[in-house]
Amino acid sequence: MKSANNSKGVMEDNDEEEEFEHFDDFTLASSWERFISEIEAVCRQWFADGPKNLLEKGAVQVNQLKDLYTIKSEFKYATKSYCMEYYFTTVDDGKTLDWDHALHDLQLSFGVKEFVVIAPQSASGVVLDAPEASKLLSAVAIALSNCSCLWPAFVPVHDSSRKAYIGIQNMGTVFTRRFEADRIASQVPVKLMHLEGLYELFVSKFAYTAVDWSMNHFEVHFKMKLTYRTPIHDDEDEIHDPDADITGSSENPEGEMHGKAQWDDNFPWSKWYSAEDPVNGFELLAIWSEITAESSLDMAELENASPVEADKWFLSPCLSEYLDVSDGSTIGFASQLHLLVKALEMSSEAKFIEDFISVFANSGSEALKSSAVVPPQTVLDRVLKNLFHEVAETEINSSPTEHKNSRSIKGAPQESLFAQFCLHALWFGNCSIRAISVLWIEFVREVRWCWEESQSLPRMPSSGPIDLSTCLINQKLHMLAVCIDQKHREAEGQFVDANDSMSSQEDLQSPTHNSSSHGASKEVSDRKDESSDAANVAKPMMLLKSHKIMHAPITLEPPPMTEDMHEERLKAAVALGDSYSFSAQLETEILASDMSAFKAANPDAVFEDFIRWHSPRDWENDENEENGASESSSWPPRGKLSERMSDLGNSWRKIWNEAPAVPASEQKPLWDPNREGEKVLHYLETLRPYQLLEEMVCAAFRAAADTLNRTSFGDLKQMNIKMDQLCITIASVLRIFLAQNTTTDTELLEDLRRLSTTFEHIEKLVLLAASLHVKFLQSPYLGQAIFTDCFNFYLPNMGTSSANAHNDTQREFDKKQQIRSGDRDLIVSMFPPPTANQSWRRVLSMGNLLNGHEPILREIIFSKRDRASRSYYAASSPKLHQQDIETYRMYVSGTSNDLGVALAVASFD
Repeated sequence: MKSANNSKGVMEDNDEEEEFEHFDDFTLASSWERFISEIEAVCRQWFADGPKNLLEKGAVQVNQLKDLYTIKSEFKYATKSYCMEYYFTTVDDGKTLDWDHALHDLQLSFGVKEFVVIAPQSASGVVLDAPEASKLLSAVAIALSNCSCLWPAFVPVHDSSRKAYIGIQNMGTVFTRRFEADRIASQVPVKLMHLEGLYELFVSKFAYTAVDWSMNHFEVHFKMKLTYRTPIHDDEDEIHDPDADITGSSENPEGEMHGKAQWDDNFPWSKWYSAEDPVNGFELLAIWSEITAESSLDMAELENASPVEADKWFLSPCLSEYLDVSDGSTIGFASQLHLLVKALEMSSEAKFIEDFISVFANSGSEALKSSAVVPPQTVLDRVLKNLFHEVAETEINSSPTEHKNSRSIKGAPQESLFAQFCLHALWFGNCSIRAISVLWIEFVREVRWCWEESQSLPRMPSSGPIDLSTCLINQKLHMLAVCIDQKHREAEGQFVDANDSMSSQEDLQSPTHNSSSHGASKEVSDRKDESSDAANVAKPMMLLKSHKIMHAPITLEPPPMTEDMHEERLKAAVALGDSYSFSAQLETEILASDMSAFKAANPDAVFEDFIRWHSPRDWENDENEENGASESSSWPPRGKLSERMSDLGNSWRKIWNEAPAVPASEQKPLWDPNREGEKVLHYLETLRPYQLLEEMVCAAFRAAADTLNRTSFGDLKQMNIKMDQLCITIASVLRIFLAQNTTTDTELLEDLRRLSTTFEHIEKLVLLAASLHVKFLQSPYLGQAIFTDCFNFYLPNMGTSSANAHNDTQREFDKKQQIRSGDRDLIVSMFPPPTANQSWRRVLSMGNLLNGHEPILREIIFSKRDRASRSYYAASSPKLHQQDIETYRMYVSGTSNDLGVALAVASFD
């Protein structure tokens, strides 16, 4: 018993000791206090760093808002994780712009600049429990107060779709501001659709009265911004033009034009494709600056006011999304040039054009066949008809439409036969190598038919020197056109002089027939200059010995030569070891022919007479003749041959002595058009695929650039510079490309792809410039200003070949142009009165109609200011009682189906 009693006593003592030791230590912080302390520490650090240091520590820009950055920190309280973000600006000019398009939603809703948002790290990102939201906001408010920071703090609440917030701000005085925002997503009360009802809603927040609002006067400051969007015309609203099907069907080579008029029908690219209008419409902002309203009647009157009465108008284009995409998906010249480069890459896989047709036809791969589908025969016939039979006179020799720098691109003139073939090939069968092969074979057949039937080759000049700056296929086609013309005229017994005038055989010896001839070299072509011709019109030249009138003979044309013919002559000359004598052989033949014709026309002529006619620079007149003395007063005229013509060993005099007197009609032709024509056809029919595709790439880039250059877009210096740069870039890349003489070089192919991407950017800008130009013909300066904003916006991403280049800098075009009062009528005309069908579908009106169209968005700011006084505030401040304090502010944004309201109240408790 004793031991038991003792043990019981020991246990009681231990219990008392335990009870004494387990006391509450209030010096230790609770989890709630630690949570506040963590928030406070972060806020102190942010506050001490300032904007500049925060940018260095990883602060990021908020979307594309021009001067708003954010930095975040994560916290954990209990079992939940939270993220707190601090939003700040780098420039604080002390001004608050209510309608600045770069403002954050919270800045616009509550009129704040920098602020803090704390939210749970959950899928919704909002606090659904009201007590939790209040507790979370209190924690942040306490932390900010402890570090003497005046940042407003917000917590997102309710459902995320409502964009609801609660917030609080310590103003640094005896009062604080409380914020609350919410949204009505459906079934907006009719009263809140009108300004009168919204005014009464705002007044109810500070005027505790049950009387009729319209009978009371409360001074309220009011601002409003209305957003209008130009109407979109539905198909059922369009009036169908019965003639549209007739006039539009022949323009598109693929027959895809519709009867409905397109915005780009009158632009040069519309022959090849119909582009999406880069300007989908316009948004008009009508802004009323601050107005003082005293009753709901004032609001009712303002709601009936026309937007034309607004203080300021701003206009912004609604741009198509494709302007910001560079993946080649947009149909245009650039997308087809991408495909042509792909066909070039495949061209080296076969030796002959015909191989691509048989390879694809016999391929067992359905995927390969489907990717190289050839259009039906009807489409092929339509393309060939357009190339060879539907040729307007204005389309031939239309070099003035070419860009000044396009001649540096070794392609073909825009309206030439090969250039048009290349443009058709871009759209024929989606520009696959098989489709190109089919089209080329039929093209060559048509060319041979023209040759065999002596029919003029369309879209090609039949005379004149061959332009060696163009691609070889264009030179060959020019050569063939000259051969066909010569062949046709010879068959009809006609003779062609050097000026391309037809003369019969009987006219050749006419002494009154005067012409000059062309030459193949500088010496031969160095005929009478314009001053000599002008003098001879007034005073005919006389022969030195016989004093008879000199007759200018008809001479043979020098043979036209293509670039490869010159190269063959040069190679042969090098092989013979006497390049000068060989290259001069043709010139000697031409010179001998001219001398023979001159002797036939002037039997009494001497060598000096020929020089005076053929190369007047080699005849040096006496000073008296130069001063105006006539030949008749002093005969023979005092003059002499030049030094080079008076040498004893001069080759010209030797040729003169040996040349017989034979008229050009009886001379042997200097070239055989039949033989040269067959050589051209053989070249075209045996052309290797990679050679064809190389020439097509050059000609297609040049022709596409020239087509875009014909676009009328007004006086836009940026576009003129860009078009200049585009032609220079194309010429530079293609010059290197042709010099390599291979299609298997991966680096060169990549250069061509990058060139296609660059072309895509310029093409989109051309379309944009054309669209704005035609829409602002009555106000060119406004169209130019809007284009300049767009140009500067898209310029940083020009030339990037990667489609992902835009993903890193996702931006939205948000530039707006202020409209002058004199241009408001033009803008109003963009809002034609709604049709009966559109009026029937129109929703309940909110007022402020513009030509019958209601705003798509209405934003209103109500505010009430109270003057601070010593009796009103607990603490006296000499500054406070001298200024107005915005005690109430309500921001309303939305439509008749969606309304958001944000309220800020300054409380003094």
